[in-house]
Amino acid sequence: MEKSYFGTDGIRGRVGEHPITAEFVLKLGWAVGRVLQTKGFNKVVVGKDTRISGYMFESALEAGLSAAGVNIALLGPMPTPGIAYLTRTLHACAGIVVSASHNPYYDNGIKFFSRDGQKLPDVVEERIEELLAQPLETVEPDTLGKAERIVDAAGRYIEFCKSTVPTYTSLAGIKLVVDCAHGATYHIAPSVFEEMGATVIPLGIAPDGLNINLDCGSTKPAALCATVKEQSADLGIAFDGDGDRVIMVDHRGEVLDGDELLFIIARDRLRIGARFNAVVGTLMTNLGLEVALRALGLELRRARVGDRYVMECLLAENLILGGESSGHIICLDRTTTGDGIISALQVLSAMLRSGKSLHDLKAGMSKCPQTLINVSVAGRVDLQRTSIQEAVQVVERQLGDNGRVLLRASGTEPMVRVMVEGMDAGTVERHARELAGVVRDALSV
Repeated sequence: MEKSYFGTDGIRGRVGEHPITAEFVLKLGWAVGRVLQTKGFNKVVVGKDTRISGYMFESALEAGLSAAGVNIALLGPMPTPGIAYLTRTLHACAGIVVSASHNPYYDNGIKFFSRDGQKLPDVVEERIEELLAQPLETVEPDTLGKAERIVDAAGRYIEFCKSTVPTYTSLAGIKLVVDCAHGATYHIAPSVFEEMGATVIPLGIAPDGLNINLDCGSTKPAALCATVKEQSADLGIAFDGDGDRVIMVDHRGEVLDGDELLFIIARDRLRIGARFNAVVGTLMTNLGLEVALRALGLELRRARVGDRYVMECLLAENLILGGESSGHIICLDRTTTGDGIISALQVLSAMLRSGKSLHDLKAGMSKCPQTLINVSVAGRVDLQRTSIQEAVQVVERQLGDNGRVLLRASGTEPMVRVMVEGMDAGTVERHARELAGVVRDALSV
């Protein structure tokens, strides 16, 4: 069944435009409550990031869930992975996140976790959509859901994050710059690293509802890079608006993306005796990671782009590590979903065990030049058009066995991502711009 609302990461769009409206989200809450509540599990956890529309959608979800007879535990601003964790520990039937992740404040979205803290399977999303087409029926007044606010949610999650590294792990003597993107980690990430002994210089910790991800965070690390160098810090850490992604910056101000961080974590896991034979990436994962993993005796499994597909591959093959170049890293031996803070702690732990700087740790992997261009589109995306396919074939012939081309429609934004990878940076960029031009002409806004 083709889904009408759910994309690769829940339901997302511009606030005020269907389906990201108060009316729709109210009914969505009702449908989710109807589908997911079971005997003994009659509570849904609801958290959000810091964008201004979160107030509206939190209230709409509360009303819809109550109408379905489901109790609600309100967490307030909380990183997406923290909501997944609290869904499990509060024994809820589901967790709901009000967030549009790395998008600007005028977008928002709703995504879900099952009772075990993982993304909902397709079949459950399809059942929710079926119920959305039916009239909303409120339960009897004496069975309406009740709401409570979990006042110690942040503290519970902070303790969980720290528990994912050995208790003797100390960050004393390490100077960190931490960019929280004015998002959901603003009141949590600095505390995690400070409580472990680090000296923390915080950035992006003054959310006003409109500045989430604005020229900061994991998608725009320029300020972080500059601050690391200005403050002579040992490294920098940047999260996205909902805290499930992380990128890091070494003491030279050089950015390490998700591929490099995944390599560092995988190599460290091998050194401490973890048993696994492969790491999961995506079609966008840099060829350099595949080569570096092979040198460690590990294979790279490539899943479709999207953390849910990385997770599917991890579970299907009983693996423990996977992630995306964007910094969405899943450490299944530590938690149930992608978690920026926990991933950063794994890298810091690897640094301490090796006695090496972040800059030296990344030396084991050499990235191949890769250019990614986002092309805005309108309407239906048809990448099979003759002009597009002919242009792709021309580039693939010129690259031969020393490069890759990937075109894909974004699952969260109205755009096509054009990626070219090869051995020469200039050639790669030229081909990417040529292909982006063809896609733009064929699918113009």
